[in-house]
Amino acid sequence: MTPTHIRLRRACATAAAAGLLAAPMLTGSAYGAQPPARSVTATPAAPSPGTDDDFPQLTPAVAARLDAALRRVMRETGVPGAIVGLWAPGKGSYVRTFGVADKATGAPMTTGLHVRIGSETKTFTVTALLRLVDRGEVGLDDPIGKYVEGVPNGDRITLRELAGMRSGLFNYSQDADFIKRLESAPEKPIAPRQLLDYSFKHPVQFAPGARFDYSNTNLILLGLVLEKVTGRPLNEVIERDVIEPAGLRNTVFPTNAALPIPYAHGYTDQTPSGSTVDATAWNPSWAWAAGAMASDLDDLRSWARTLATGTLLKPATQAERLRTTPMNIPGDGYGLGIFDIQGWIGHNGSIPGYEVLPVYLPEAQATMVILLNTDNLHDGQEPSTLFGEAVTGIVTPAHVYPGHEPPAPKNT
Repeated sequence: MTPTHIRLRRACATAAAAGLLAAPMLTGSAYGAQPPARSVTATPAAPSPGTDDDFPQLTPAVAARLDAALRRVMRETGVPGAIVGLWAPGKGSYVRTFGVADKATGAPMTTGLHVRIGSETKTFTVTALLRLVDRGEVGLDDPIGKYVEGVPNGDRITLRELAGMRSGLFNYSQDADFIKRLESAPEKPIAPRQLLDYSFKHPVQFAPGARFDYSNTNLILLGLVLEKVTGRPLNEVIERDVIEPAGLRNTVFPTNAALPIPYAHGYTDQTPSGSTVDATAWNPSWAWAAGAMASDLDDLRSWARTLATGTLLKPATQAERLRTTPMNIPGDGYGLGIFDIQGWIGHNGSIPGYEVLPVYLPEAQATMVILLNTDNLHDGQEPSTLFGEAVTGIVTPAHVYPGHEPPAPKNT
C-alpha cells in the first residue's frame, strides 16, 4: 500500500490503497453532465533499444482502452477533473484531460494548469537534504538533535530515519487539536514550530528505526535542518538547490496561499460537516516541507524521471535513497523520501483539494503522471490510486500500481 501523505482526519498513516476512513463521495456529477475527455495525444513511435518489450505501443487502440477505463473511474469516483499523461521511449505518448477545472464556471481541465502536489513535496525536501550530504555538509546518520532542539529521542533519531519514515515521532496531522485548528481557519498560516508542538505533546510511537510509520513530522524537521545548515528560508533552498538545477519552470514552493496562474480549483470534503467545498485558497503552510508545493503536468513529467534516476545526486547517494524498507504489500517499499511500488518509483501526493501521482518505471523508461482536483476518498481509497491502477492495469499488467494487499488469514 502507498503512503497517505497529507490529510486531516484521514491523516498520513502507512498506506492509501485501501484508505483509512470512508468519506462522503460525490455521486454522479453534482455540477452537471460529465464533459467529454479533451486534449488527446496518442502518438505511436518506432521501437527504440532499451525499452521494455512488454510495454505496449501507445496506439489509438490502446488509447481507446485507456479512455474507457479512465472515464469509468471518473464516473465511479465523482472526480471533477483529471489530467493523465503516459510516456515511454519508442512507444509513443498518451496525454488526456477529463472533466472540469472549475465546477462553478464549467471551465475544462487543460494540460497547462497548476495544482497543489501535497506529499510530492517530500521528494524535493529530501533531495535538497541529499545534495547537502553530497557536499559533506550533513550526514545521513547525524542525530536530529544536532540541528533542532527539543525533539523527543533527538539524540537517537537520525536524518536517515526521518527521511525513511522510521523515526517513531507522532504525526502532527493526526492530532485532534491540530485538525480542529486547521478546519476552523484553513486560510490562515501555521508556523513549522507550531506543527512540531502538536506532535511533541504525544509520546513517541516506537524506538527509532524499529519500523515504518508515515509521519509528516519527519519532514518538518528536515525542513528546519535545511534552513539551519544553509542559512536560507526553505522556499529559497528548494528553488535554488532543486527546482532550478532540475530545469523546472512551473514548480513553486509558496510562501502564501496563492497558486500560480493558471490553476485548477481543488475540492475537498475534509470539513467539519463532511460537505465538499472549494479548498483552492486554503493556506498550505500547515504542510510546509511535507506538502506545500505546486506544479503542473510538464514539470512533474520531468521531475519523475529526475527523481527516479538520481540526476541531481551522486550515484552512491541515489543508491542509498533507493534502499527501501517494506510497507504493507510484498513488492512495495519506502526509501528516503521515495517509494518503489510494484516497480514504479516516485511518490504520490494528497492535500485538501488535490492529488497527484508522478512515477517512473525504469524497466520501460516509462513515466506516468496523474493530476486530480479532489482528494475525496472513494470507498476508502484515494482517487489517484484508482486512476493509477486503471492505467497500469492496461499498459503494465506485470507492474500494476499499487498492487493489492493479500487477504488476512481467517481465525480458526
